[in-house]
Amino acid sequence: MHMLDHPGWDTTGVSPTRAMRTPDGAWLLTASGEARLLAGSGDAPPVDVYDPAMLNGAALPPRLADALAALGPVRRWRNTDLWDALATAIIRQVIRAGQARRIHHAFRAAAGDPAGATGLMPTPERVVSMTAEEFGALGMAFKRRPLQAAAAAYLDHYAEWAQLPADVLVKALQAVPRIGPWTAGAAVADHTGDYSLYPYADLAVRTWAATADPHTAWPADEPGFAAKWRTLAGPHLSTLTALTLAWGDRHVRNPPPTGASPR
Repeated sequence: MHMLDHPGWDTTGVSPTRAMRTPDGAWLLTASGEARLLAGSGDAPPVDVYDPAMLNGAALPPRLADALAALGPVRRWRNTDLWDALATAIIRQVIRAGQARRIHHAFRAAAGDPAGATGLMPTPERVVSMTAEEFGALGMAFKRRPLQAAAAAYLDHYAEWAQLPADVLVKALQAVPRIGPWTAGAAVADHTGDYSLYPYADLAVRTWAATADPHTAWPADEPGFAAKWRTLAGPHLSTLTALTLAWGDRHVRNPPPTGASPR
């Protein structure tokens, strides 16, 4: 299965589609794994694979292990556009996933470049130039300042950021106003495919772990959950976190029948 957690996926057609920039072009991606070059040249974005078999040596609770194993190998298009990853993480701040998808779609439709039946994230140049009225018309007034600060910082520092190791990039992004550890970690995980950098004790991971395995006594506080999660994952923190988010994404899109219990 392909992981469709990124709110840039448009799911109104027969097959979910998403547009993504690479350093040399723009691509239209599908949930079935196809990529079509829309503009420019170069290679398609890479696909990361998170295989539950990697967790066989981890001391996971049996019900969680079974739930993740049932996914099989999960594929995810890596976000080659750091600006898209950063803007997306800002859009996702403090709102529910469904609302983030609606805002993301509206933002791309209003200010981004068309890409087949979908659209690309508005460029940082476009975001810097947008007026308060434009943001307000999209219901994004509360996102204007963080998005514009991030766009300006991206234009100033992209060349520097592109050379940084991923863990250092997480710290560097936090120098931008309104970008904290959650936003920076989520953006860099999206951009690199390394989900050990994702804020793995956040509400999403805690919720899906407890939903997939309600029989385990999961710590309710972030520090306690983070410590337990690291212990369970061992050297496979990225795989465990990505698969848990993938399980949650599938659970939302294909909920079990009423009254059915999680695996």
